[in-house]
Amino acid sequence: MSSDALFQLGMDLDHRSSTAQTEESQSLCLDPKGSEERNDFFCERNGERYAGTHLIIDLVGAVRLDDLDHIETTLRRCVDAARATLLHIHLHRFATNGGVSGVAVLAESHISIHSWPEHGYAALDVFMCGSADPNATIDVMKQAFSPDKVVVKTELRGRELERWNAGSKRHSMTASASA
Repeated sequence: MSSDALFQLGMDLDHRSSTAQTEESQSLCLDPKGSEERNDFFCERNGERYAGTHLIIDLVGAVRLDDLDHIETTLRRCVDAARATLLHIHLHRFATNGGVSGVAVLAESHISIHSWPEHGYAALDVFMCGSADPNATIDVMKQAFSPDKVVVKTELRGRELERWNAGSKRHSMTASASA
């Protein structure tokens, strides 16, 4: 990937973009007692240790799914509501149906959207680690897109990591699709 492509994603910090920030300075997760910062960005809440919360959100019967400016404003409001750190937003409108695909890249991970305005449908992913609150984005989306129905599925990503690595702190290079 070229350095300009990385810059466009907010990942090339040498360009000194005002939106580019290092995740090390922005998204540390506190230990369960809240007394010290962690360096691994994993969280521990309610006795579970995991990398981050991943919301899969479907909006049905939604409006303004072809309005690029409205979608960008909504993503920015979601970032603020979640107390996350925005690095970059990239959106693309498709000429064929006016649908929008895009991502808000965060120090804490991302928010993505894919919309089908002709069906009143949008598929969103909200994945955040650290102390950011991805659930705070749901009300922002409801207000912005006025959906008839909202379906949210939640996954705590990486909670199986210790079991997969048999409790080892070393990083495993092998991956398996099986549980």
